[in-house]
Amino acid sequence: MIGQIIATLLPVFLIAGCGALYGRFRSPDIQGLNTLNMELFVPMLVFAVLADQQAPLQDYAHLALAGTIIVLGSGLLLWPLAVVLKLNLKTFLPPMMFNNSGNMGIPLMVLAFGEAALPAAVVLFIVEMILHFSVGLYMLDPHTSILRRLRVPVVLATIAGLSVNLGGIVLPVWLMESLNMLGGICIPLMLFALGVRMLDVDFSDWKLGLLGAVACPLSGVILAWPLIFWLELPGLQIACLWVFAALPPAVLNYMVAEQYQQEPHKVASLVLISNLGSLVVMPIVLGLVFAAGYI
Repeated sequence: MIGQIIATLLPVFLIAGCGALYGRFRSPDIQGLNTLNMELFVPMLVFAVLADQQAPLQDYAHLALAGTIIVLGSGLLLWPLAVVLKLNLKTFLPPMMFNNSGNMGIPLMVLAFGEAALPAAVVLFIVEMILHFSVGLYMLDPHTSILRRLRVPVVLATIAGLSVNLGGIVLPVWLMESLNMLGGICIPLMLFALGVRMLDVDFSDWKLGLLGAVACPLSGVILAWPLIFWLELPGLQIACLWVFAALPPAVLNYMVAEQYQQEPHKVASLVLISNLGSLVVMPIVLGLVFAAGYI
């Protein structure tokens, strides 16, 4: 099992390492890459995942509610800590709330629990993405009008994807394949851009990164514990929820911070160090899940 976890996490660090290596000898336009990713590739991924009929959203209402509480509750739970430590709330809280449910969560859950876990993993990914591009963007820029927020490509893709899924519309295989190929570009591109950005990180922020590596999974797990008993989820969904709760910050947090110029260097430190910390956290969480007999 530990070998499976390492095999899942290593590609994340290898791709980021390639970005750092390339950036060491070249000066790529990271701002342009991030804009392209946010306006094209990420929306394609979101639409493809939502429109795919493998995500039976109506059967996972309680799991979606649990995911929502964990995402939003993490921000509320860690708010006092950020205030006491005099941290910038816009820099610290979003990475603690919006986790790596896409490029780490989905493959990790499938590797750990089998293909049967894919629908639950996708639903949790959808919840995190919708909240990130609604609540998350509002946290960074509360003065942005609702109409302008709805015009964000990822939000439009979310609305369109949900409409297709809930309407029972089956898209042609060739179209879904094209969307999946385009959407698949965004994950390695996110990691590559993060690696390039890490060359500029001031490692005096390592304490902030270490704090995030502990606070992010801990807050999620604390919130997940009572939800499991309250919502009476099936065993497989419980297992997926534990993994979701303990995931590190999403790479997308760095991209959004870059776009809004919200101390992207510090956010990059939070993301990278927390993802490194998942090499310790995830084996522990998965060990507890299997020991509890949820699967």
